[in-house]
Amino acid sequence: MKNILVVGGNSGIGEAFVKKMVDHNHIICLNRKGMGWENENLSSHTYDALTDELPVKENIDSLVYFPGSINLKPFKNLTDKDFLADLEINLFGAIKTIRQALPMLNKNGKSSIVLFSTVAVAQGMPYHTSVSAAKGAIEGFAKSLASELAPHIRVNVIAPSITDTPLAGRILGNEKAIENAKNRHPLKTVGEAKDIASMVSYLISDDAKWVTGQVFHIDGGMSTIKGL
Repeated sequence: MKNILVVGGNSGIGEAFVKKMVDHNHIICLNRKGMGWENENLSSHTYDALTDELPVKENIDSLVYFPGSINLKPFKNLTDKDFLADLEINLFGAIKTIRQALPMLNKNGKSSIVLFSTVAVAQGMPYHTSVSAAKGAIEGFAKSLASELAPHIRVNVIAPSITDTPLAGRILGNEKAIENAKNRHPLKTVGEAKDIASMVSYLISDDAKWVTGQVFHIDGGMSTIKGL
């Protein structure tokens, strides 16, 4: 049984991951709001990554940082505050959490950190300048951190495309929007939370012991191929 520290596990991909792993691992879940459900292997704490001290003192095997944003606007309508807000939740929150958690991460070569980017960093999409700037910073940060922490701790990034979660509700708000989103992907579907959660579970497992410094595009093929 591993100790897994999860930030943002009360909704969407984070919640899917916690539910997938909680029966066979000890999950320490940090959220701005409560979980809404209980399990004997689940410890939940309120936590704001930008302002709070980490309420954890025990050794941990993995850290997964889920918080993110989908702030889509034309560049001309984005303010400095918009860019700063995206950087805070996506990058600075992760940095602050990792800085505090690092002394507690086991240095046995099996520990890992998983962060999140977006397909828009590799693909280039209109109205994504703010979130792509923040997520692009995550990718560069993670690769450098992976180099610095090797061989003791692995660091990887998942870059999804649009996934059917509450965060994406504004984009997938009706059947036509969902159909349009599906058609933009070579696999003609949008992602499900469990698709991404499965990749997280692999990256923190011993099966991924030779994987670090990578960005994994779980995106229905959008970042690399064109559909017919």
